[in-house]
Amino acid sequence: MEIKVENIKCHGCANTIKNGLLKIKGVEQVQVNVEKGTIDVEGKDEIDRDEIVSRLHSMGYPEPGQGSGLTTATSFVSCMIGRVTS
Repeated sequence: MEIKVENIKCHGCANTIKNGLLKIKGVEQVQVNVEKGTIDVEGKDEIDRDEIVSRLHSMGYPEPGQGSGLTTATSFVSCMIGRVTS
């Protein structure tokens, strides 16, 4: 499943997104395209899209038009964490 999101700025963001989504039951693979702002999520079983979108939003990466100033600020924090842990 492919999901388009806002606020992906770098590979630190991508690292945070991958680590966060791989914790969701059923998610086996996550690929982030920084340039396009898309995330491709795969798993063996049915994956709950709403749960993935909710997790992305809480990390600061909402779907287009669903964010706010708070999600932008959250994405900066997630980005820095992703840079430190990569």
